[in-house]
Amino acid sequence: SAMPAWVIDRYGRNEALRFTSGMALPAIRFPNEVVIRVHAASLNPIDLSMRSGYGATALNMKRDPLKLNSTESEFPLTLGRDASGEVMECGLNVSYFKPGDKVWAAIPPWKQGTLSEFVVASGNEVSFKPKCLSHTEAASLPYVGLTAWSAINKVGGLNKENCAGKRVLILGASGGVGTFAVQLVKAWGAHVTAVCSNDASPLVKKLGADDVIDYRSGNLEEQLKALPLFDFILDNVGGSTEKWALDLLRKWSGATYVTLVTPFLINMDRLGVADGMLRTGVTIGSKTVKHLCKGVHYRWAFFMPSGPYLDEIAELVESGKV
Repeated sequence: SAMPAWVIDRYGRNEALRFTSGMALPAIRFPNEVVIRVHAASLNPIDLSMRSGYGATALNMKRDPLKLNSTESEFPLTLGRDASGEVMECGLNVSYFKPGDKVWAAIPPWKQGTLSEFVVASGNEVSFKPKCLSHTEAASLPYVGLTAWSAINKVGGLNKENCAGKRVLILGASGGVGTFAVQLVKAWGAHVTAVCSNDASPLVKKLGADDVIDYRSGNLEEQLKALPLFDFILDNVGGSTEKWALDLLRKWSGATYVTLVTPFLINMDRLGVADGMLRTGVTIGSKTVKHLCKGVHYRWAFFMPSGPYLDEIAELVESGKV
């Protein structure tokens, strides 16, 4: 009835982490859920942020939108978003998987995480693990892969049919999301310009980037302005880059800027749910209209859990493109 897990009982730094052998086994509560025995999990920057309390206001609202469990807290909270393992048990409505299937998944941040022996996931968040990857290798991909897929495909509108020949700029190309994004748009036929530090340049070139620019080797804005205009920009960096990056897009051609660095969760943490959502809505609305008047699209993107998208990512991995 109990399992080992890494949990936190409060927000803080690494001293907040606690290893326990007595975490309650997760139970299937809905007919579309599966229990996965975790063979490998990974850590992402989101885990460090959540450990410190980032996004707690929004995530707690998602966990309990009607405040039915007002006396309960989110603790003990298990972190970890990625899992590779095998299905142990299936809900009544799950027909696609059966116990023993080797699967991978990225669990949404509002659910208990994967730094435990077992984890519960919705069937539509789970996918068959690529056979060519070990569990350890497979656990490194789902969260960053789905974050990049969400930004490029779902929000940015690029796919394998329309991406060929497009000029794509990826800011922050050597991180988890960046390295996946380089390979994804390259597999779809784009010309990729990647921005990263000099020590990461060999890796990013090996992953397929056509042009690699070291952001420390001079004025980055000037270096990029010397290149032909872009059709799509993925920004993993945020901050001051947003002030000038949109000027690098081709105007009035459907060109799109997508950023993964948004103030949505920070606004809700600082201002509360209502004021935070209002401030966020005003910010995204005003920026979208401002840039639309200049002939380019401005978008925010977030991680989206999706088994079907993981199926497509698995195909790219099996074919050697990722």
